[in-house]
Amino acid sequence: VPSVKPGYLRPLVPEQAPQEAEPWTAVMADIERVVMSGVTHWQSPRFHAYFPTANSYPALVADMLCGAIACIGFTWIASPACTELEVVMMDWLGQMLGLPEPFLARSGGEGGGVIQGSASEATLVALLGAKARVMQRVKEQHPEWSENDILGKLVGYCNKQAHSSVERAGLLGGVKLRTLKPDSKRRLRADTLREAMDEDLRNGLIPFYVVATLGTTSSCAFDALDEIGDVCNSRDVWLHVDAAYAGSAFICPEYRYLMKGVEKADSFNFNPHKWLLVNFDCSAMWLKEPRWIVDAFNVDPLYLKHDMQGSAPDYRHWQIPLGRRFRSLKIWFVLRLYGVENLQKHIRKQIALAHLFEKLLTADDRFELYEEVTMGLVCFRLKGSNDINEELLRRINGRGKIHLVPSKIDDVYFLRLAICSRYTEES
Repeated sequence: VPSVKPGYLRPLVPEQAPQEAEPWTAVMADIERVVMSGVTHWQSPRFHAYFPTANSYPALVADMLCGAIACIGFTWIASPACTELEVVMMDWLGQMLGLPEPFLARSGGEGGGVIQGSASEATLVALLGAKARVMQRVKEQHPEWSENDILGKLVGYCNKQAHSSVERAGLLGGVKLRTLKPDSKRRLRADTLREAMDEDLRNGLIPFYVVATLGTTSSCAFDALDEIGDVCNSRDVWLHVDAAYAGSAFICPEYRYLMKGVEKADSFNFNPHKWLLVNFDCSAMWLKEPRWIVDAFNVDPLYLKHDMQGSAPDYRHWQIPLGRRFRSLKIWFVLRLYGVENLQKHIRKQIALAHLFEKLLTADDRFELYEEVTMGLVCFRLKGSNDINEELLRRINGRGKIHLVPSKIDDVYFLRLAICSRYTEES
């Protein structure tokens, strides 16, 4: 972590842009002085904060190629390869995870995948699709209700430990969102969800959307997806699965038990840009029925119409921005230049490193684990008060060598050590 203070950069550069061109040598010389002095090194082997952010040589080469081709693939005709490679790469990825066929374009049904910028976007897009679907259904049942009448009644649900972007999606989508109390293992369970829905129905509200988190941000807990899926399916409520970090591990068959029940979901999302060696931004989202999203977002001016409409996806309807980069190149390069087997090795190695750290901790009776270690995250604390744990973190981060972030659940403060860098080793 750099030792700079806010505003450090302004005095290091001129007040205005130069009138005349400068040489490359001057620009490159300033990278160290101006930029690197203020960079937090996410790729350092001692960076253990947040969750990983991926990069790799194949992904960077693909990103340069994407920048060089410089197309904007909002419609099929705007750059056919951009759309078509994305359709196929999302099928490749989906098969690697063992996603059910209805999510894949190759199934011949209407399902398919799309690359979003981040999991936050995927959560919002799914919410808007769920909203469009329930609006149509309720309008048919109650033609006398206005859109505003219906909107005011809609309510979505998630684990209290779900990412803050779920709450934000509710704000942006203009709907109520309830955060529900998880069980002692920090998992959202069916009973809690059912009770909340029943209570809301009694109060005249309309449950329409649930987010199940696989690998929460604070402690990498897994909601009881199978149970939650039954509740959602029996009540015709859209179920979105947010597996932003942990989803990458499902390329290893031994971790797929954690996504049991995924066939009951309407949408599924994970971030290859966290743990699958594809650099940011690349968030993979699959939809069983993309038509709800397409209908919610469909604005078709003449200048975006083309002769091939309907025979290939126009991804502008599957996302919030109109423009989009050729991000599927990154997936293609990484999958081909590593192969599934080396990606599996990468995940298994990092999970093994987390278990090694767990072993070092449990061998020292001053420490306790806060959460069972399943992925590459270890949640731990010194036995005793929150204060001594805050002091410990201050000392660790104060040296500027190692970077950790804390979290707090039910007033218990703990430290999170995530295995982030490809360069972290046992030593």
